Parts: sequence; structure tokens; C-alpha cells
Amino acid sequence: MTLDRRKLRWNGWGWAHANFELGAREGAVWSYIADALGREKLARSPAVPLPDIHMAGSRLDDDTLTNLQAIAGVEHVKTDRYERAFHARGKSYLDLLALRAGELGEQVPDAVIYPADAEQTQGVVDLAVARGFAVVPFGGGSSVVGGVTALRNPDQAGVLTVDTTRMHKLLTLDEVSHAATLEAGVYGPHLEQQLQARGYTLGHYPQSFEFSTLGGWVAARGAGQQSNRYGKAEKWLLGARLATPKGPWHTESFPASAAGPNLNQLVLGSEGILGIITEATVRVHPVPALRDYRGYLFKSFEAGAAAVRELVQRQVPVAMLRLSDANETHFLQAFSGAQHPPGAATKIGSSVLAWRGYGDQRCLLLIGLEGERETVLESLVVTRSVCARHGGASIGASAGRKWYARRFMMPYLRDPLLDRGVAVETLETATRWSNLLSLHRDIEAAIRDALRTNAADAAARAIVMCHVSHAYEDGASLYFTMVFPQRLGETPAATLAAASEQWLAVKRAATNAMVEGGGTVSHHHGVGTDHVPWMAAEKGPIGLAALEAVKHGLDPAGAMNPGKLLPPS
Repeated sequence: MTLDRRKLRWNGWGWAHANFELGAREGAVWSYIADALGREKLARSPAVPLPDIHMAGSRLDDDTLTNLQAIAGVEHVKTDRYERAFHARGKSYLDLLALRAGELGEQVPDAVIYPADAEQTQGVVDLAVARGFAVVPFGGGSSVVGGVTALRNPDQAGVLTVDTTRMHKLLTLDEVSHAATLEAGVYGPHLEQQLQARGYTLGHYPQSFEFSTLGGWVAARGAGQQSNRYGKAEKWLLGARLATPKGPWHTESFPASAAGPNLNQLVLGSEGILGIITEATVRVHPVPALRDYRGYLFKSFEAGAAAVRELVQRQVPVAMLRLSDANETHFLQAFSGAQHPPGAATKIGSSVLAWRGYGDQRCLLLIGLEGERETVLESLVVTRSVCARHGGASIGASAGRKWYARRFMMPYLRDPLLDRGVAVETLETATRWSNLLSLHRDIEAAIRDALRTNAADAAARAIVMCHVSHAYEDGASLYFTMVFPQRLGETPAATLAAASEQWLAVKRAATNAMVEGGGTVSHHHGVGTDHVPWMAAEKGPIGLAALEAVKHGLDPAGAMNPGKLLPPS
């Protein structure tokens, strides 16, 4: 079951007919955001419609087109304006700036091919290499780091984007071994529908779940919101099949092996530079009998982090630990309050909490438990006890239920924000527990300094917030979100230039702070084009040389997803 591309936003997020529901008090919400950002009123910055965008014509010659049609079928080779624009970029802030400005230029595919299976995918790769084309793998297109931009090297004839979403079937389910093999183009909802019909789940629920694919999760080394129970991609991937310039490649799928390095670790995070993932064998779990999500308030981020650390180091079987810092906790409460003004009971409860010391620095921790009923109930007792020991006050299950019900909706808010001249972007990292608080402080300071230096005007303010989204025994991730007024121009092209320059300055400052402070450049978003400048610092010269050697060995012509993951040779 694939999605009809024309029912999706080509220059934004999700279904074309769907919006972030602000309710009857929409005006109050926008007034709150304007005030928080130092605006008397929000700007008007509409996207350029599809007929008005600037994009290069297709460079595809008739003979190559005919051969592609022979491989995948005439109706599955697309060269129309909509398909080429839809597949030109992903969903990063820079991607959306270019799409909304209608300035795609040369960075568009010359054709989009939808192969039906691994054999057709291999055929497209073989033809592309023979004809000198770049190949860009494309699943859901949800990359937020430039991972699917239609780039080519100067000596390449053009760009062929291979959309994998016709490959969406559950191929095998080994219920004895709890292993399933699926085609890599399957979207999250269809993957879970097929598995849960048999009583199983992968349990991988990133925020992009509805519009991202299995192959993309593997290629970006992704993490779902319940990764504490089900693991990041490197924990649940058991084996893979790829279409490479050297031919089909099957990695091993043993439960364990000492026969040299595990080559699945090369596929994970490879971002399409080695080949196109066509199938993945994954570890699955029985559908949980019980779920319990609830919230706790802590007097500080430090206290909340200590509770999270104790829970993971004691190996308490939690599914999710999401700790918002004080800024994010305040924003969530204020945003919700603008939508639904608090009643008398809520105000009294807030006053009591403030009197007890849960003031401006209070932080919200959401804890999710999933599994057998006995395990969940036992874990609930332990998590309550640990939170209480660190000063955490239980606020019940309503906060957890509210988050769970709306956990895939927040990306829909970005488009209406951009329509009003408001930028929103994220970045994330991970570090050891001993370094977490200082890195949180340093990155936030770097972001705020850069946003002040590159502000839209003297009155502009920014919202900078963070949460711990994934936790381990040795450390945790930090996920930052920034909301700020854009630098706008007189024309869409001028806005693209000004807003891109503004964000790149902030991105550089934040990422430099990550690297200098002992964090990784990405915990689960990947590298794409955005993080390439920091890969040498992340991997070191020997590590980078090893990756380049693998790339050259599988793809000597440099056909696969050029410009991503590795610096130019």
C-alpha cells in the first residue's frame, strides 16, 4: 500500500488536506506566538505555487527514458513537474525554504522511477551507472538533513531518483525467531498494519512515522520514540538486501557471529551512498498487552536527568523517557493554555505546585511503559519511586495520554508558521551523562547568541527549547527546537537567500558547540548534506578514509547519492 503522491504536500508536511488543529481559539494562539517572538503581528509569507516555480528541464535522453520504462513500466517512470518537484528535496528548513520560494534550479531529478521489486531496482542502478547518471534513493522523503536532495557531480549526465514505495510487502514472518523480512519502501502505518495483523510489532515510531519508510529508518540509523524498549535501528536490524553498482548485496542475518565485522553496521547510516536498500530483516515483538504513559514534574532539569539516568542504569523496562527542559516545559504549557485556557482547578493546582517549589525551572518528564500487564504494573511502581526520590511530582496519566494522541501532529504546525514568517527547526546530539548538563548549557548559549546576532530585527526574540528524547546507560540525546522570526526579503528569492544565510549561521554555531563540547553531530537524523562539514572531526582521518574506501569499493563511479555523508574527495 503506497501513498498517492498528489494527495501529499509537495512543499510541506503530510496530507494536503490536513492541518494542525488550533481549535476555536486560533487567534489567541497566533497572538501568543507573535508576543513570544517580539512581533506586533506576524508577517505574511506565502509559498510560491507549483506552476510558478523555477526548475531546470529534464536532461533525460529518449534512449535512457525508453530503457527505464522497459525496466519499471511506462507508468512508473515520471518526468512531470509535480513528481520532479516533490522529489527534489526533503523536509529540512533549508529544503522547505527552497521549495516555498520555488527556486529549485538544477537540483531536481531528471526522472523519478518507482521500481516494483529488488530486481527492477537493481536494473535501474545498473542502467544509471552505465549511462553516467547519479542515483538518489527516496522513500518517504522525510530527511531533515538534506539526505534526498537531487544532487549530481559535475561530470554526471543527470539525476535519477528511485522512489521505493511500491515495494511495501511483508515477505516473511518467522514467529519462532521473532524476525520479519519486509520490502524497504513500506511506510510506517502499513508496516505496523501487516505485522499487527499477525500479533507483532516493530515498535519503531519516529515523529515522521506516517510519512517515512523502513529503508529510510535503516539508512539514517533512526530512532523511534519508544526506543528504550524496542531500540534504535542498529538494535532491530538483523539483515538487509541492497541494489549496488556492484550488484545485489545481502548482508548476514545471524543472531550473532564472530566472522569479522558485522556488515549490517555499514548499511546502517549509509544514507544511500553504497546502494539502495530494497529489503530489511528486523527483530519484532508481540504487540504489548498494556501501555501506560504519564507525566512527572521536577524542580530542575538536573533533577529530572538524574531520575532518567537512574531508571536506565537500573535497567527498568521503560519504553520511553522524554524529559523537557524548563524552556520547553513552559512553552508546552503556554501553547496549550492559549488553545485551552486553564480552569479554576488547574490554576489552583499550578499554585500549589509553585508553592511546593515547582516554579519557573520545573521540567516535565513523560514516562511510557509497554509490555505484559505484570511488567508494566511492576515498572510503574518502580518509576514512581525513582521519580519521587529525585523530587518528581506525579501529575497523572492525562499528560501522557495527550502526548500519545498527538505525537505525530507537531510537524503540521511548521507550514502555517512559515506562512507567517516564523522559522522552526531542530537539531540533536548525544553525549555521556557526565557531560550532558554542560553540553545542554553550551549549545543553548551558542544558539541564543547566534540568533541574537542574526535576528530579523532589533525587536525579534526567539524560543529555544530542548528535551532528552532517548536515554542509555552511558548517556542520552539532546533534541533542540528553535522558533524565531525569519529574515524576509522583497521577493521569494530574496527571502530564500536571507533566511538561508540566517539559519546557516545558527546551525554552524550550534554544531560547533556540539563538536567542541563532546557531542555527536547527530543522534538519529543522520548526516545528509547538512553535517558533512563536521564529519572529519566526528570520524577522524583514519575512520573517514575507511568509509571512503568502502564507498569506492561498492560505487567506484560515485553514482550513489552524491554529496551526502562524506566530504568531497
